[in-house]
Amino acid sequence: MNTNSSRLETFGIKNPKEIFFNLSPDQLIKASLERNMASLSDTGALVIFTGEFTGRSPEDKFTVENEITRSTVDWNKFNKAFPQDKFDQLYLKVCQYFDGKELFVQDNFACADDRYRISVRIFAEYPWSAQFAGNMFIRPSESELDSFIPDWCIYCVPGFKADPASDGTRQGNFSIIDFKSKRILIGGSGYTGEIKKSIFTILNFILPVEHGVLPMHCSANVGKDGVSTVFFGLSGTGKTTLSADPNRFLIGDDEHGWTDKGVFNFEGGCYAKTIDLTEEKEPDIYRAIKKEAILENIGFFEGTNKPDYSNKKITENTRVSYPIQHISNALIPSLGGHPTNIFFLTCDAYGVLPPISKLTTGQAMYHFISGYTAKVAGTEAGVTEPKATFSACFGAPFLPLHPTQYADMLGTKIEQYKPKIWLVNTGWTGGPYGIGSRMKLSYTRAMISAALNGDLDKVNFINDNQFGLAYPETVPNVPSELLNPRNTWSSKEEYDAKANFLADLFIQNFEKYKARASAEICSAAPRKK
Repeated sequence: MNTNSSRLETFGIKNPKEIFFNLSPDQLIKASLERNMASLSDTGALVIFTGEFTGRSPEDKFTVENEITRSTVDWNKFNKAFPQDKFDQLYLKVCQYFDGKELFVQDNFACADDRYRISVRIFAEYPWSAQFAGNMFIRPSESELDSFIPDWCIYCVPGFKADPASDGTRQGNFSIIDFKSKRILIGGSGYTGEIKKSIFTILNFILPVEHGVLPMHCSANVGKDGVSTVFFGLSGTGKTTLSADPNRFLIGDDEHGWTDKGVFNFEGGCYAKTIDLTEEKEPDIYRAIKKEAILENIGFFEGTNKPDYSNKKITENTRVSYPIQHISNALIPSLGGHPTNIFFLTCDAYGVLPPISKLTTGQAMYHFISGYTAKVAGTEAGVTEPKATFSACFGAPFLPLHPTQYADMLGTKIEQYKPKIWLVNTGWTGGPYGIGSRMKLSYTRAMISAALNGDLDKVNFINDNQFGLAYPETVPNVPSELLNPRNTWSSKEEYDAKANFLADLFIQNFEKYKARASAEICSAAPRKK
């Protein structure tokens, strides 16, 4: 605890009631419990409720338009311009909001590769926001804290609501990045993912523009032979689950950079979905939920403090954050060599795409820019039709630059280091959602293992004539009839109709990228029949 506010005046904060600098996880847990902001689960994890917002709010994310960003940022629905004067005004209001309030200050690093490391200070209204930052970023040593100077500052005030009329926001909550002052304002929302993704967003700008490093929305692990593997994928496709392999060392579960030496983790922790979590299906994640972990918006079994991971009463987006050290086979420091295999994960709820297929470079670029998965609609009104989602580079909401800039960088890496590229469908087989069944995790793991250990180098591949995808005839420990999705449907005519439907969605989505994509990439588009 520190009551001297003079250290913070240069950061705009002048009159807080009390300042807590770099408390330990134990101290932050105690602070949350003493303020009745949280409870403990049966395994010692802190359980919090994030309030009105249980997920990110992309419509309320802004980037300040100034001389740094004006001609560089790809202004779109995810990169919405915010006036510099309005930001400066809101910054002062946020700083004044801390007057008379407790303030939790936490210092951390981002980027495991020292060449690109940035220092991040969070000024948090709640102790569990500060603890989340300590979980998700890289904790400094005592000597590093003594000389810590922040490159970036996050001001996190869930209890502060902006006035849209005077402050320029869409509504009361906001997440705003200013690359000029290197400040991030997060207000009106307690959802901790806003903290994590704000740093991912700035690194998606800084690393390519200033260092020529490719940032990636992916998980990564490394085998005992030292060979790295990368998994791209949107939420719900299995990115975290498949990278947590007991036979490999985890580099990270979500955000990485690819340099001239290999891949490195941006973070120092993991942020996993917990809906329907079981020890049998995901033992590493399940066992990581212990002291220092933070569970968000989960329910308990009645009369107990045992989490009910099937409970969706608050949200389906239940989450846990934990330090990467909670994974027993985590690699510290989180650095790996150049990947020899890259997997694009998609949860195809239409049941059209093969469970695994090998991609050419052109196809890899096409599917990277497309970033396809499908999300199942809610069933409250009996709706069972899935909804296709295309998110460029598997992370469109966090990309300040045009997607083809990241794609060009990936293409260069592929040509230079020659990794094998695979498209893996973790979604439905035997029909679409509501008719078919979800691909078994054990089969997906077997297919990935076969790709990694070279078994797929020894089998024949068949080319699908609509999507142009090459899928294997056989995979060890996987029923061969699953490998051709058309053969798993009882009605081939219905499969063909759904495949034609999905192909058309791909074609329509890619129209906005065609002008800046090469002929090789454009030729990888599926064909309508």
